[in-house]
Amino acid sequence: MFILDHLWWLMIPGILLGLYAQFRVRSAYNRYLQVPAERGLSGAQAAREILDQAGLHDMPVNEVPGQLSDHYDPLKKALFLSSDNFHGRSLAALGVSAHEAGHALQHAAAYLPMQVRQTLVPMTQFASNAAVWIGLAGYMMGLAKLAGFAIIVFGIITLFQLVTLPVEFDASRRAKDQLLRLGLIGHRELEGVSRVLNAAALTYVAAMISSLLTLLHFILIFRSSDRD
Repeated sequence: MFILDHLWWLMIPGILLGLYAQFRVRSAYNRYLQVPAERGLSGAQAAREILDQAGLHDMPVNEVPGQLSDHYDPLKKALFLSSDNFHGRSLAALGVSAHEAGHALQHAAAYLPMQVRQTLVPMTQFASNAAVWIGLAGYMMGLAKLAGFAIIVFGIITLFQLVTLPVEFDASRRAKDQLLRLGLIGHRELEGVSRVLNAAALTYVAAMISSLLTLLHFILIFRSSDRD
């Protein structure tokens, strides 16, 4: 997207790490999608049990189309699980479903990093849309003229990605704790669940590094143009 200047090479590590993270998560997920959980629970059943044990009896667990489209919606206060994980009885399905339930537990506990991330959502949505226009305008006007605005835009995106890390890592920790504590998986199954969740966490690390490198890219462009 921003490759027409002498600092284009700064983008390469983020791109490569992002591709590697996507490969890791797909590989781990597809592998453990074939490994059935010993108790035979579906992802929806595991999520339901975690929520009920936390007193969140009224929170719905809904099925949504797509693969790995799972998410927790804090506005609707509902879990949305992809079909593979909603109906699936694999370690991958339980791990992903429990992770999303972990976000619900964070919300119920007023977990501070999650609250901060939700506060940043409107600004980040604006910044993400603006980033597209920066890329398009940069080809016509030159990136140096947009560097100051780009620093603000990618500063917001990088901050959001940075705050996202503890939210995602904590949700995975809660997921594994709840799965074991409630007896939804055995200790021998924890390794498989951990590999799926750790691979997924790498995608958030990759996104943060990519955003940070893009921010650095524009800071260097701004400093270079300021000296001219």
